[in-house]
This record gives sequence, structure tokens and C-alpha cells, in this order.
Amino acid sequence: MIEIQILTPIPGIAEGVLKESILGRAQDAGLVKLEAVDLRRWTHDRHRTVDDAPYGGGPGMVMKIQPIAEALAELRRPETRVIFLTPQGLPLRQPVVREYAKAEHLILLCGHYEGVDQRVADHLVDDEISIGDYILTNGVLGALVLTDAIVRLIPGVLGDDQSAVVESFETGMLDHPHYTRPEEFNGWRVPPMLLSGNHGAIAKWREEQALQATTKRRPDLLGT
Repeated sequence: MIEIQILTPIPGIAEGVLKESILGRAQDAGLVKLEAVDLRRWTHDRHRTVDDAPYGGGPGMVMKIQPIAEALAELRRPETRVIFLTPQGLPLRQPVVREYAKAEHLILLCGHYEGVDQRVADHLVDDEISIGDYILTNGVLGALVLTDAIVRLIPGVLGDDQSAVVESFETGMLDHPHYTRPEEFNGWRVPPMLLSGNHGAIAKWREEQALQATTKRRPDLLGT
């Protein structure tokens, strides 16, 4: 069973999401263990301070190394992998998610404020990951994205394990189009091929559609 701990000074952002839908059911079934851990447990002042002004001046506040170092010293185990969610990290891709899904214990360290003391990244984490080239108000949102992507790959989490395989990016391309009832709506019809009952031809059509969508929208995935 994989265990994922989200280390943040604002655990309330994560707690509700971790209890809902697929993530909640996966925990109820004993397939995963998910926890939002309050970084402020490792502070030593009455205000439970996790940030301070940056050396050298500048706007904003920087997360301190001391609470993070003490938290990781207590939470880390021999099998633990610590992942720091940061814009400076490697882009999150599906092969990376598959690798993390094999882990036993992950700690997702969330950045907040203007940033995190660089010594954390230099000395205390195993990986740095970015979920995209944009700015969020806090790293918990990125940690939740990563958590969801990992958990859905665990056998038994999805009702149909093939759902985790036949998806965008799993084949190196975008997914094919999907349709359901009604057959016609406002004059918009389901492609006749999907109604033919010819499963071989349908599979080929889906492959062609996926390739067309990838070529048009994400040619970078094809190396072109």
C-alpha cells in the first residue's frame, strides 16, 4: 500500500479533497493512505511561524528551513521519497507519475509565499516537480494534482483498471473522442463508425482520431 503525506502549513486546503470521490474511496478500501500534515507542528514560537523576510531584501516572505528539516527528519523513513512541488522542478509527465505509483511512501513538500529557502532543495528533497508553467497561490494544489494522478494508477482504485491505461498520455498521444447517448442531440450526431458494431474498425478509427488530435494540438508529444 502506498502512503502519501502532503506537508504544508495550510493542511485544510487538502483535507476535504483527500476525503472525496476516488481518493476517499481508495482510502476506505485500504488501497492507499493519504494525509495532509501541518508543517506548523514543527515550529517553536507562539505564532507558529513558518516564514521570514528574505536575505538581501525583496518582496514577499520565504519559508524557513528549520520547520521543514525537523518535519522531514521525523517523517522520513528508509523507503521515503520527498518531492518538492516548485516552478523550478522538472515538468510532470505520465511516465514520472507511473514511477511514483510504485513507491511505498511519498512526502509532497508544498511551497508557499515567495518561495522556500534554497537549502531545502539543495539538501533535503529527492525530486523537484512542476505541474505546469503558471503560478498558483500555494503548492497544495499542485500536490493534490500529483496525488490524484498517482492514486488512480494503483490497481483496484478505478472500477475498470483499463481506464488507467486507455487515457491521454498513456500511449504517448492524446485520447480519442468519446460519445454516449443520445445518438443525436440538436442535430449533432455520433460518428457512424461507433454505431457499426465492428470492434476492429472502431479501434482503428479511435487510433486515427487520437493521432489527428495529437498532431493538431500537441505535436510535441510526437517529437515533431
